[in-house]
Amino acid sequence: MRLLSDPTRLRILALLEREELAVGELSRSLDLTQSRVSNHLRLLRDAGLLLERKEGTKTFLRLDRPQNGERSGVPAARLWSVLREELDELPEHGADRVRLEGVLAARESDGSFFDRLAGEWDKFAGAFETGRARERAAVHLLPREFVVADLGCGTGYMGEALLENVSRLISVDRSEAMLAEAKERLTRRANGRTELEFRNGRLDALPIADDELDALVAGMVLHHLDSLDDAVAEMRRVLKPGGTASVLELAPHREAWMRDELGDRHLGVAPKEILAAFERAGFEDLALDPVEDQYRPRRAGSTRDDVPPSLSLYVVRGRRPRARNTSNDR
Repeated sequence: MRLLSDPTRLRILALLEREELAVGELSRSLDLTQSRVSNHLRLLRDAGLLLERKEGTKTFLRLDRPQNGERSGVPAARLWSVLREELDELPEHGADRVRLEGVLAARESDGSFFDRLAGEWDKFAGAFETGRARERAAVHLLPREFVVADLGCGTGYMGEALLENVSRLISVDRSEAMLAEAKERLTRRANGRTELEFRNGRLDALPIADDELDALVAGMVLHHLDSLDDAVAEMRRVLKPGGTASVLELAPHREAWMRDELGDRHLGVAPKEILAAFERAGFEDLALDPVEDQYRPRRAGSTRDDVPPSLSLYVVRGRRPRARNTSNDR
């Protein structure tokens, strides 16, 4: 029991149960010095848990496992058969397995290293601190000059996702106080790649010139409006031919308190209503995308123990036609 109370010895046995390894390969898999590993190996050999094989100047080791279902006569081996089920509790074990695959890859030249590791790659090697590196790589696919507006920007939470990814970001809101919050938030995050503009105005009378935008977003704002048609017609007007509008919206719900506390005119909007408004305004390539996310607003005065509602979200996208249609263009 003292022998197998050491986590490093358990890690060694786990690797040698899976693969026969030279001492140097085992050291690299564990990310430990060879002298330290050798001390543990000596104790495990003395207990009858390991088998050795010589190949030139190298010594290969593997776990001595009973054959044909026989029960081991070594007490430590019987105890190992129980402890091995708990290896996932060791935080180092996952990293050991990844390093082992790298060691085995050095023996191979047929690419089977990645074939074996594919099922676990995201668990051990797919983590990033913020994910912005991948976002930045994808953004370089956009044109160098890309003008986008965030309509009904509020405090700038939608614009923050666009920041530094477009050449010019125009934030529009009818509330001067909200615009001030958005300006403080985005200016603090900006590093000069995106030109920022903040314009006061309504969605049914946008302070944006005809054909000024390459794209626009409207996040969680249409349920605050009296008329969808007026706002969507304005979206089409300010987009360049071929420009895209993307709307994030709440599905219909029953949280009536949101009318008074959050200023909602409607308890969500049915997707078919927005799609119909886009179609009436002359948008094409319409798409509806239910998103894997939930809106979880909190009531005033709620505590940490109060569970907020989980409200469904979706995205509607439409594109202004590239070819002008004189009958519907304005």
